[in-house]
Amino acid sequence: MPVYDLHTHSTYSDGTLRPAELIARAAEQGVDVLALTDHDSTEGLAEATAAAQQHGVRLINGVEISVTWSARTIHVVGLGIDAANPSLQNGLAGLREQRAERARKMAAKLEKAGIPDALNTVSVMAGTEAATRTHFARFLVECGAARDMQAAFKKWLGRKGKAYVSGEWTELENAVGWITDAGGQAVIAHPVRYKMTNTKLKALIDEFRHFGGGGIEVATSSHAMHERRKIAEIAGQNALLSSVGSDFHTPGNPRIELGQYLDLPAGCEPIWNTWRFD
Repeated sequence: MPVYDLHTHSTYSDGTLRPAELIARAAEQGVDVLALTDHDSTEGLAEATAAAQQHGVRLINGVEISVTWSARTIHVVGLGIDAANPSLQNGLAGLREQRAERARKMAAKLEKAGIPDALNTVSVMAGTEAATRTHFARFLVECGAARDMQAAFKKWLGRKGKAYVSGEWTELENAVGWITDAGGQAVIAHPVRYKMTNTKLKALIDEFRHFGGGGIEVATSSHAMHERRKIAEIAGQNALLSSVGSDFHTPGNPRIELGQYLDLPAGCEPIWNTWRFD
């Protein structure tokens, strides 16, 4: 059976591998079908496409869109998108500008707290893309202000952190609409991570389906097996297709590796069953 990994990141958002390096690593790990789903950007897909042809990996054009829903941040993955779609690209451009503005505000808070030059440094890390909180966390570890990434988020960047700035993202309807306008399938990313009550998650799914969303991540690095079984049951109850993805960002974490630990519980309807490959 082919190995699928449908949620990954490159240097075009907050990953540390270039798209070509990501594809090469995926091939080494035995991944047959991989989606590159950078945050609010599709700029890495051209490089990934060329590398996928070289390494014999089937690439699915993807993106991960930031959404504000019920005063919290939700991520929606788009799979099988036309990256040239104007509606999608206009929406993503607006989100990247919002991300850049948030980065400026976080850097100002760090400067006030006695940590200078954050914006310049994380801008170099981010390259042509807007800096994310992950870039700031890496900066804080490198400059000695946090012992590791977890501490950086807890002390500085999390909701109670000294440099926290809330993101004001797009609405759920917009995100799903951009994806479906681009010919793709919308998938709720890592639902367990949002720590919602069953009632709240049901409300999210109801809206998501109403706007045209059709999938949910069942197996991902942040879902324990009992959580996967719970999400699989919810997927079945709500006629949602099941997706899988490591949410890979960087080498070095054995719990988050490309194509690894992504088994779907029995009874799931995989999203790729709806795909027709040439």
